Amino acid sequence: MKLPRRKILSLATAAAALAAVPRKAWPESYPSRPVRVVVPFAPGGPTDIFARLIVQKLSEQLGKQFYIENVDGASGSIGTAQVARAAPDGYTILFNVNSFAINPVFFDKVPYDPFKDFEFITLAARNDVVFAVNPAIPAKTVAEFVALAKARDSRFTFSSGGTGSVTHLVGAQFALSVGLDVVHIPYSGAGPAVAAAVAGHVPAVFSSMPPVVPHIADGRLRALAVTGKVRSPSLPDVPTMAEAGYPETKGDQWVGAFAPARTPKDIVAVLNRELAKALATADIKERFATIGFVPVASSPEEFAALVKSDTETWSKVIRAGNLRPE
Repeated sequence: MKLPRRKILSLATAAAALAAVPRKAWPESYPSRPVRVVVPFAPGGPTDIFARLIVQKLSEQLGKQFYIENVDGASGSIGTAQVARAAPDGYTILFNVNSFAINPVFFDKVPYDPFKDFEFITLAARNDVVFAVNPAIPAKTVAEFVALAKARDSRFTFSSGGTGSVTHLVGAQFALSVGLDVVHIPYSGAGPAVAAAVAGHVPAVFSSMPPVVPHIADGRLRALAVTGKVRSPSLPDVPTMAEAGYPETKGDQWVGAFAPARTPKDIVAVLNRELAKALATADIKERFATIGFVPVASSPEEFAALVKSDTETWSKVIRAGNLRPE
């Protein structure tokens, strides 16, 4: 069969265009060089711990190095904005937490738009928020703590991993629900916030699981409740807030993966698939269990819906408590 000259020219043009696409952009050759993974928080925090475990797996699975770069500052906004401005080629990705969604509604201005500037790759893990007190506080239950606070000055002083963090908002949510005045002491990360409670600089802390569990285990902090729907395997003897009689206090910390907007969908699919594979491995599940993380993979669409829901939930808490940056 003889093809018309116009058809031949059309096919030749298409072939030339295909040849001009760099192979590094093709999913089957991705990644062809190291991949930068931005964690917008300081080393040693929960997100950093999570990311370092996962990038090791990704490096093994894909045969190229995935390496961490910590870009701390402004409640995660500096590192997040840096990824938003990165080339959308799959060689810069972001691991972030709830503050990704909270910052734009908590602060007057942030240098990124969570829905316009990013491709959602996957939800990767969740962990409960823990309400813990210094052992010098005589309360053994949440109810005892509330009664003690109201008998004194009806003020609830607690530390968290930062202004606008999910631990800050869960603490404020709790205080509002029981009629206590909030005195929030923000620290630059969950580790310092927990250390302040251990040292007795603050009576209580709301924290994600990883930095607080070891101190609860050795008796330097007393856990009163966790905010999940069910008890945490890491703290099986600690009741949920609902079991303790305070169902209004709920919420957890999630960790998820993002890429700059306009990253090719095929590359997003590769990252989604490989992250799900890493999260399903027995050693990751075992290691996560010891620090309170529960691996949870998702589709990009499911993850985007979660972030949208989170934005709406915490917007209501921010408005109800008239919360402002400190």
